[in-house]
Amino acid sequence: MGFFDKVKSALTQFIPSDAHNEYEQLLSRTLDDCAPNNNYFWSPVINETKTWINEVKPWPDKKKVDFILYLLPKIHHYVSERTIRSGESKEDKIHYLRSAYIQLLFKTKLFLDEEDVSLIYQAFTKYKSSSWSGFMSWPVNWLINIIEKQSKGEVLTPNLRLLLGEMRESIVKNDQPYHQKEKLKLIEKIDGILFSSEHGDSVKPVKFLGDDPVSDFANARIEALPQPQKPHWYQLLAIAQKASGSRPTTKFVSETNKCIAEIGVDSYTVIIHELFEFIISLKEKEEQHSYSDGNNQSYTYSNFDFISSINLDMIKGLVWTCVHIQNNSNIQVLASLAERSFKKIPGKGPAAASIGNACLYVLYASKGIEGVGQLSRLRLRIKQGSTQNQIDKYLSAAAAEKNVSVSDIEDMAVDDFGLLLGKRTFSFDEYKVDLVITAVGKTTQQWIKPDGSHQKTVPAFVKEKYAAQLKELKEIAKQVDQTLVVQRDRIDRMFRDGRQISIENFNSYYFQHGLMSFLTKSIIWNFHLPDETCQVIYLSNNWINANNQIIDVSNAVTVSLWHPAEASLQTIKEWREFLIFHELQQPLKQAFREIYLLTDAELTTRTYSNRMAAHILKQHQFNSLAKGRGWRYSLMGVYDNGIDNDKASLTLPQYNIRAEFWISEVNADGAYNDTGIWNFVSTDQVRFINSAVNETIDLIHVSVLVFSEVMRDVDLFVGVASIGNDPSWQDSGNMPVMRDYWQAYSFGELSEVAKNRIEILQRLVPRLKIRDVAEIKDKFLVVKGKIRTYKIHIGSTNILMEPNDQYLCIVPDRSAKNHADNVFLPFEGDNGLSIILSKAFLLADDDKIVDTTITSQIHRQ
Repeated sequence: MGFFDKVKSALTQFIPSDAHNEYEQLLSRTLDDCAPNNNYFWSPVINETKTWINEVKPWPDKKKVDFILYLLPKIHHYVSERTIRSGESKEDKIHYLRSAYIQLLFKTKLFLDEEDVSLIYQAFTKYKSSSWSGFMSWPVNWLINIIEKQSKGEVLTPNLRLLLGEMRESIVKNDQPYHQKEKLKLIEKIDGILFSSEHGDSVKPVKFLGDDPVSDFANARIEALPQPQKPHWYQLLAIAQKASGSRPTTKFVSETNKCIAEIGVDSYTVIIHELFEFIISLKEKEEQHSYSDGNNQSYTYSNFDFISSINLDMIKGLVWTCVHIQNNSNIQVLASLAERSFKKIPGKGPAAASIGNACLYVLYASKGIEGVGQLSRLRLRIKQGSTQNQIDKYLSAAAAEKNVSVSDIEDMAVDDFGLLLGKRTFSFDEYKVDLVITAVGKTTQQWIKPDGSHQKTVPAFVKEKYAAQLKELKEIAKQVDQTLVVQRDRIDRMFRDGRQISIENFNSYYFQHGLMSFLTKSIIWNFHLPDETCQVIYLSNNWINANNQIIDVSNAVTVSLWHPAEASLQTIKEWREFLIFHELQQPLKQAFREIYLLTDAELTTRTYSNRMAAHILKQHQFNSLAKGRGWRYSLMGVYDNGIDNDKASLTLPQYNIRAEFWISEVNADGAYNDTGIWNFVSTDQVRFINSAVNETIDLIHVSVLVFSEVMRDVDLFVGVASIGNDPSWQDSGNMPVMRDYWQAYSFGELSEVAKNRIEILQRLVPRLKIRDVAEIKDKFLVVKGKIRTYKIHIGSTNILMEPNDQYLCIVPDRSAKNHADNVFLPFEGDNGLSIILSKAFLLADDDKIVDTTITSQIHRQ
């Protein structure tokens, strides 16, 4: 009889009744020990019980193995036969004790000889359940851990090698999808034991184990390395595979640092950045699945995959290793990887949150301040509330380390990219190129020949001879574009903060900063002097007030943003006329910023505002807008009944205020997507809460600036996300109440944003080439075309055609040339105003329109 036959025979032998009684009595005593300390027996703690300490723990290893072999069939029988479990019966509690004993025995220093290992493995195999509990549900990992520890430095016997091979095959055959990560790790561990036994201290090749494009790319790249480098990479990957927790341990940092030193920091950086850039450009994979129900109805759904779960751990560990690499290129790559990782995948959320969180940690832990700058940028780019909270914690910690405020450290961390007054010159032999900021989010490259003349395109020799430098130039231009947009948005948020900046910091981080100066010099600032405060803008190398007077601000102590809500109507008018006269375009709305003052209705309701109530919004668009403005909101789903997410909130800690915008789901047939999220929400009241005592504040006690900025945000949400702004909504066939709302909003009363547009249009239209055929009437910009007359609603941008007010649907084509691009606007950022002007230019020449979807409507009677 062979070894395994003997083992199987031993396993099937009758267990003596005295052993049966002993073990059952022991379980009963353990139950008595646990009763006072375990109200719930789902996971009883037995390592501190008298029975464990005095009886089981001192047992010899052989008896512990016998106890394990006794417990396994009992657990199997309970799982297989027991159908109704209250968790309260003695039988239920004894079962939980059996499982707890199994775990605890494997965690102790248990020596297993060859026969013990085989007996336990055969029991795992024999007593696997046919239901939810299979072979992988047993503590196979702990058994393999024991084998790994005991076989270290030893040559495995043929029987043990054969047993491990059989165990590996059993694991490979396991096809339960939720065990794939554990399965791959166990296979890798068994392979490691077998390799070590055969090759001694040689370094085992370690690879990416997941079934995804990352494995194909990374494994091929590492295998192509010179042979001397491979062992160091294998050692590094073996450490990275075990990455766990929210940040690396000291041991992890020390071990990986040693591996990187052996590889060479430069060589390592090149390869690791290639991997990260591959992931940044990687697209999620969509797979369609079909199934049929009992009524022979077929359904199709899509599943999106990005990176396998086991590779996520490996990559997280490799991201942590970048804490050793201190250069700006590394910071940029990690920031891009973080942004890609937090990009949402349909039906799943962030693509790779664990990788993204690892990137955030390394950005925070990196030396210098460049990482802080990227954290500041990511806070405005990433929409997940939990991620924003994590970034806030890192920024607060970084600021505390330097003994400055979070706002100050964000100022300090803005990269100037080598720009001087918004321009940087690069040399390519005798040719030069000027990288110049021309608008928010837009730079140009002006090539200059040796004779000083300009060349429109990149010289051919630069593409051939300086490909790497040209790529770097384009990357810098891209980063400048992105940084300008982020910093513009950060300044816009400062309007509600009331922040004052020291004159020293203002000069260093705003006025004289190579990048920030482009934004700074188009903004109106309050300069706080010892005896007065003056409002000025930078023009023609001087600080000038609204009356075109040069102001001496050399004695200023602090600087803050000028806000029209705190100014007189006359001052606001003067600044608006100043910008129009000088044709100065501000990077954000300031002089033309909407102002929201308390209405009589709000004085009557006293504690809340209904000004923005009763609108219907597209929920996903609203969610994106709200988070982009720093509000907290969770999407409302079909199954949560609106619990805890029936409002969006904005916290303003400097005022001890929390603003709340109440919403509710629009419940209609099919009014939710495939993941159970409502497509539409309806709006309700706006309230202000004293966050210190959690009490509602009377609106009259909310500062004018805070009230105006909060209401402006809410108006933005409504003005952009309302279904009334959708030109194709009329034919979408939704509920009558939604169609009625669409009609009322599309051509109804104007919001504060729309009222501001009227004032701007009144100033601009007389200067445009359509001035003879366009005029403002009530809520509309009326345009007389060659065929018909059109009324463009200044709020929704929707169109009616005279004489019978027929609706004209024109969906903006973002790829088409915008007729309003060359029209001067005193600020950037109002897409609705650009759409109105673009439609006006288009309809003024309606006889030249060739798009049949438009002409068929125009000629319809």
